[in-house]
Amino acid sequence: MPLPDAPISGDFAGVVDLFDAVVEQAGEVEAFVDGERRITFAEWGRAADGVATRLSSMGIEKGDIVGISLPSSIDYAIAYQAILRLGAITSGMNPRLGVAETTHILERSRPKLIITDADASLMGAVPLMTTSELAVAAQDPVFSDRPAVADTDPVAIVWTSGTTGKPKGAVFDHACLRAMAAAAGPLSKVGDRRLSPLPFAHIGYMTRVWDELMHVITTIVCPTPWTAAGALALIGNERVTVGQGVPAQWQMVLSHPDLDDTDVSSLRIVSTGAARVPPEMVDAMRDTFGCPVVVRYTSTEACVSTGTALDDPDDVICNTVGKPGAGVELELRADEGRGPVVATGEVGTVCLRSRALMRGYWQEPELTAASIDENGWLLTGDLGFLDERGDLHLAGRSTEMYIRGGYNVYPIEVENCIGLHPGVDRVAVLGAEAPVLGEIGVAFVVPADSSAPPSLESLRDWCNRTLATYKAPDALVIIDELPLTAMSKIDKRALAPAAAEAEKAWER
Repeated sequence: MPLPDAPISGDFAGVVDLFDAVVEQAGEVEAFVDGERRITFAEWGRAADGVATRLSSMGIEKGDIVGISLPSSIDYAIAYQAILRLGAITSGMNPRLGVAETTHILERSRPKLIITDADASLMGAVPLMTTSELAVAAQDPVFSDRPAVADTDPVAIVWTSGTTGKPKGAVFDHACLRAMAAAAGPLSKVGDRRLSPLPFAHIGYMTRVWDELMHVITTIVCPTPWTAAGALALIGNERVTVGQGVPAQWQMVLSHPDLDDTDVSSLRIVSTGAARVPPEMVDAMRDTFGCPVVVRYTSTEACVSTGTALDDPDDVICNTVGKPGAGVELELRADEGRGPVVATGEVGTVCLRSRALMRGYWQEPELTAASIDENGWLLTGDLGFLDERGDLHLAGRSTEMYIRGGYNVYPIEVENCIGLHPGVDRVAVLGAEAPVLGEIGVAFVVPADSSAPPSLESLRDWCNRTLATYKAPDALVIIDELPLTAMSKIDKRALAPAAAEAEKAWER
């Protein structure tokens, strides 16, 4: 069965109706490659129908919450589609979350069932379905009693990573997923074979289902835990066309010895985002993979926000996160997003509005009201400014900005500068309380050569060439690796105690 000539479109009420159209037009196309397992769209749909029948017999109905706590896998995808067929709501739970985070999610969402292979004691008294039971259920009769759905019916709860507190559940409906697909931009093309490096519980999978279905995209699942060697093997062996990863993952790929022997000629585009993107890394990616690089920016709550274009000049790709996607509005505002729009070039809070936004936080109306204003604008908490072209430059989180001697310092600007130093492999900058100045900057550096790490003086001299002197770091901590969260972002909260210790040793 050949691929369609164009994305599959129609007046679909929800994801399942779109899925039916994909099976009819491209059912024999591979939907997933997961290690030794492969599954077509038709096989995926049939398995989901069987599991839906089993879940229905267990009492799952429209509006119920069903948790999935599994690694990225075909099993996860089957479970998600089965839950959709019942009109139920999927609560994606990253298996790497800690006990306290998992407990909080269970208490907040109160799922009627959890599909998982985790220790039952971690899931409290909630009934469980294992992947072995899922495989048997996939052979059950086809589920035929589908409920009527509206595009405003919730389909997924995506939990924030919890780096600054307890996880919050962002709720998305069918219309959110459809709007996300409209803003996908150059990352989506009919017949793509897309590398999937992040947990399926992440926003990058849970809200991309409509996009992946309408473009008949084959998802190439990275093994868990993710490794650079595993990602490179998949790119070469599975003829991946869209390479995806957060900056920390691409840095590991670029430095891996297997890269030289990997055939990357199938790649038509590579993408990164979700954390600070060092400009020097963008250059290395483009040179190494021989294809365009796009930089994307969004948040769990926003679902889709901005991105660079294929024809953007080098300075835009290396230094910005581009322009809003189709259907996305962007403003930079003062006073944490509650004030007026700031002038071009001035730093403000990134505010976004689109139909792809979350509908709110699950059962947390006060938090929702604090994040989405009365006119539907999401106040992201991220800081940035717009240049004359209308491209967005990020300046970090409002909670990361520090004030040194009365001057605002945005860590991402300092990190981008230090990252270009020849003696630096990776860097993170934090503010730490200090007498007289109020706060100082502490640079955590992974050196390019561990036997000859850069000195604080050399880094300060380097920064002073292009930045205001008050932005240069005041203290330096040399480390072997930067700590990462479960989403492979730099975990600055884990660095905070060491930043405080570095302040104590700071030479005033």
